[in-house]
Amino acid sequence: MDKHIAVLAGDGIGPEVMEQALRVLSTVADKFGHRFSTTQALVGGAAYDKYETHLPEETKSVCRSSDAILFGSVGGPVSEMNVPKWKNCEANSILSLRKTFKFNANFRPVKVIPELEYLCPLKKEVVDKGVDILFLRELLGDCYFGEHKTFNSETGVRTATDLITYDEEQIASIAEVAFKAAQQRRKKVTSVDKANVLDASKLWRAVVKEVSLGYPDVVLEDMLVDNCAMQIVRDPSQFDVVVLGNMFGDIITDAAAVLPGSLGLLASASMNREGFGLYEPPGGSAQDIAGTGTANPVAQILCIALMLRHSFQMEEEARAIEASVETTLKEGYRTRDIVRAGEPDQKIVDTKGMADRILEHLLAITVPSAAVCG
Repeated sequence: MDKHIAVLAGDGIGPEVMEQALRVLSTVADKFGHRFSTTQALVGGAAYDKYETHLPEETKSVCRSSDAILFGSVGGPVSEMNVPKWKNCEANSILSLRKTFKFNANFRPVKVIPELEYLCPLKKEVVDKGVDILFLRELLGDCYFGEHKTFNSETGVRTATDLITYDEEQIASIAEVAFKAAQQRRKKVTSVDKANVLDASKLWRAVVKEVSLGYPDVVLEDMLVDNCAMQIVRDPSQFDVVVLGNMFGDIITDAAAVLPGSLGLLASASMNREGFGLYEPPGGSAQDIAGTGTANPVAQILCIALMLRHSFQMEEEARAIEASVETTLKEGYRTRDIVRAGEPDQKIVDTKGMADRILEHLLAITVPSAAVCG
């Protein structure tokens, strides 16, 4: 299979971890008989240096001619003297990409690997029950895209309003994605809303219920957002697929992101209705460690797995990457963000060293002849 990928490494640690992720992609191509071509383009602070914009038209053009977008990290220097130049770097790059390509569904897997339970802030008896959740957040509706107003009332008091807007097609679209994902997992969807207060949430709950009728093999559970926040801390093992609106999804997924213990272990995907996707680690550009070779490449490598699964329907290849990552971590290899003081048998490695170990395991995986493309 031939696929072309737009590579937007960004700035900070972005280029360093992207380099390692592309090594993994190249190995998958060789091992499974695929051909992946890539075109590098600038985004974020790196783009601003050349174009004085965080998302130039040249980059958009590269993305339009690709089969998927592999995104790195964007941010800016920590020095205050550079702040005006880098201001709103993230909003002007990743959010602009979401708007340009109408990415409406964000996939955020959150999983705690048993060998890294010590990183999770929850009690051991809670984590031991297992944490493996797929969050699906709608990206193009809610108050983020509704009408915003700030004004002085008749009494002179400053007032602001942000309008929550959803239509049934937006809700049905993300619900379909959630139920299809659940069919490939443990066949349960938890739909999160605030239907006891908000009319937008009442519509959300009604439409999700309607969509569920087409998936009789999947259990649907409705949950109020405040209860969901509590349950993620009390017993995250109860969740399989969680589908949320834009604002609730923004908050809840960031809260859940702490469960694995490091953003360097998480990947995410944003898809539009045509199946075009952008893949990014949720962590920032970590300017304070950029260039030191100590960044954790796992998140960016797991983005490759998500891309293969969701954009190219290469499930065997995606699982091979994920298994190689888990084996490497089980063997005790650690970048500095996941080191535990006093833990025996840890093997501390740099960015390239972690990728080297993952590649060793990937190369050792036996590929069924039927899975190799000629």
